[in-house]
Amino acid sequence: MAQSPRIEAAADSSKLVRDALETARRAHAGQIRNGSGGMPYIDHPTTVAELLAENGFSDEVLAAALLHDVVEESAIEVGQIRESFGGPIASMVEALTDEETIDDYQERKQAHRRQVEAAGPEARAIYAADKLSNIRALRRVYASSGEAVGDELKAPLDEKIAVWEADVDLLRESDPELPFLSELEDQLAGLRADRAKAPQAPAS
Repeated sequence: MAQSPRIEAAADSSKLVRDALETARRAHAGQIRNGSGGMPYIDHPTTVAELLAENGFSDEVLAAALLHDVVEESAIEVGQIRESFGGPIASMVEALTDEETIDDYQERKQAHRRQVEAAGPEARAIYAADKLSNIRALRRVYASSGEAVGDELKAPLDEKIAVWEADVDLLRESDPELPFLSELEDQLAGLRADRAKAPQAPAS
């Protein structure tokens, strides 16, 4: 399990964060995160929320970060988030939820970026922390598994990286002062370097 001391402390002091953490744990119970080398899914939202806590974001943002994948990955609906956690948190979660009715991966991610861009700086901060968590985890697995990690992903690794590059472009333009934007850029550059150094499969 990922270590998230600031989130555990926030859950001790804030009913809002505690309820969000418990809801996320129930929603993601038994799930494994794609591209993580077998990491329990709950480690991802807690890592995202921990990044935000490290940088002084509010309890409302931490709660939304903990809940940001529950609509995509469980039977929970945005209306239930709104009823339990209020409109602002539900709006952030809704903005961070993919529109699954769009079949084409690139088009779906482009629509998602537009949602996040329109949702405001707090939603974009969660989005940035989400991408940083994803790329960190993928690089850890890539170090041991190489290109085989792509077999765990919902889209080819080249497409994932292209989407992340577009995400970084959006964040650089809209929120250049985000505290972890620089690391996000560095981690993405590091992933590209990891792939460039990896042994190439022989031509068939």
